[in-house]
Amino acid sequence: MTSSVHADELRVSDASGDRVALFPLEIDYAAGRKTIEDRFLAAELELRREKERVALLLALNEAVASNVPVQEMVRGIVASVRDSIRCDAVAVFLFGDGSSHLRLCAEARCDGSALDGEQAVHSARGVLGAVLRSRVPWIGNLADAAEPAKRSSFFEGFRSGCVLPLAVRDRAIGILVLGRREEWTLSSDALEFLLNLGKQIAVAVEYSRAVAENADLKARRVAGELGCRDEDRRQPEFGGIVGKSPALCRALKQIETVSSADSTVLVHGETGTGKELLARAVHDLSGRRSGPFVKLNCAAISAGLLESELFGHEKGAFTGAFAQRVGRFEAAHGGTIFLDEVGEIPLDLQPKLLRVLQEREFERVGGSRTLRTDTRVVAATNRDLKDMVARGGFRSDLFYRLNVFPIRVPALRDRPEDIPLLVRHVVEDVCRRMGRSILRIPSSTMSVLCRYAWPGNVRELQNVVERAVILSAGPVLEIDAEELEATDRRSRTEDGEADGTPLSMVRTALRQAQRDEILRALKEAGGRVGGPEGAAAKLGLKRTTFIARMRKLGIEARPAAA
Repeated sequence: MTSSVHADELRVSDASGDRVALFPLEIDYAAGRKTIEDRFLAAELELRREKERVALLLALNEAVASNVPVQEMVRGIVASVRDSIRCDAVAVFLFGDGSSHLRLCAEARCDGSALDGEQAVHSARGVLGAVLRSRVPWIGNLADAAEPAKRSSFFEGFRSGCVLPLAVRDRAIGILVLGRREEWTLSSDALEFLLNLGKQIAVAVEYSRAVAENADLKARRVAGELGCRDEDRRQPEFGGIVGKSPALCRALKQIETVSSADSTVLVHGETGTGKELLARAVHDLSGRRSGPFVKLNCAAISAGLLESELFGHEKGAFTGAFAQRVGRFEAAHGGTIFLDEVGEIPLDLQPKLLRVLQEREFERVGGSRTLRTDTRVVAATNRDLKDMVARGGFRSDLFYRLNVFPIRVPALRDRPEDIPLLVRHVVEDVCRRMGRSILRIPSSTMSVLCRYAWPGNVRELQNVVERAVILSAGPVLEIDAEELEATDRRSRTEDGEADGTPLSMVRTALRQAQRDEILRALKEAGGRVGGPEGAAAKLGLKRTTFIARMRKLGIEARPAAA
């Protein structure tokens, strides 16, 4: 900003050279310097406030374009208005659906205080009602206002106030209220700004509500007014699996097709999608349903004990083997064994698993007698086994033997039509276990649940709904929508970091450097991880730490050279 003094005036300009202020000067050389400085500072302050107000309007438009929830959007606006207008408190009150009372949407006070639940509701009477009916703003001393305005909890402790209407197409939807502890003279520029801001807030609120109503209508079309129609609640469950979406129906059709055969099945799917339920359905619909269904999570057992868990061991086979133990394959004879996280089986154990699949025979650890088993194998993984084969982390012959009949379980985000059915199912199950009673699921709650991306799939939905049932005080299911939407935004932000940002580029480069260092150490050690000449020792790391880093970077250990 620059200024120049002429014979009878002071001109103040911004960086572009445009004149923004013009002040007449009195020829008083004794006080002239002081007068010029005061007017210069006043012009600079006014220009700064003008920029703040423009930025505030732009921020409001950006929030609308980003579909920010109404309360969060208004909360950010009122704090900026308080600072820009230099008042002590700002609040926005809106009419609820079909209500004649104004409810507090957001407020910002200099002292950090807030209205309680009862004070946050106002009747449209007195000054507030007059402004809503006439859509003409009111500014003045509270001592001169109508009695209901003087008694309003918002104005308590203030001497001056301002009430502006929020209206869309000649329909009032709420009010913008400002308060100040001192006498207040609002400039014409500030009033014009507040009127324009009120119009923008009203349009933003109406638009956000329309977006939410569209989402509600979509949820109702899918699940009915209460989130689930009666006939949907009575639908038969397929092996404990809930849903009727095309993506899920394709997977269930594949289960029906393969169940009657005795082929090995490989179930693919993200964590939390319910792969075990599909494996159980394969068993229940097969001719082996009367036999045992034995489960084993290969990632939950250490590499040293996994062979014993699968095939059993003889007494004295190793330290601590005080008695003979039957393995899972032996226990599953005549039935089905479910191998979850099959991609975590170590390379040195994979040939023995392949032998069981091909020859139906094995030996216990420490034993020499060959045992036979009549067991059907259903495996599951959330990893890309084909990519692991290409990188040498999984045997190709074992992959082809497991991948006889692959079934992919769809992620929850790929079957949003099933979310209302799953929510109702989980609510009923939790209520039955806890002795609770949830009679209604509001459409707004169901809309939030249907819009959420569910990165943890069905398992995450079960946890969220169970927590909501516990926290709901009455017969209506209550979910913290703001917390769920905040989680969704954080998840999207983290996903968006993967491309282009300086931080993501640094992380990618660091990850690649760590990967190259580990691969070089493995090559120098001939693929050996442990021992004094192993790759872990070459990098000065513990064997367990080295293996953890390998898994994090997607590196599979190769067998040591003979």
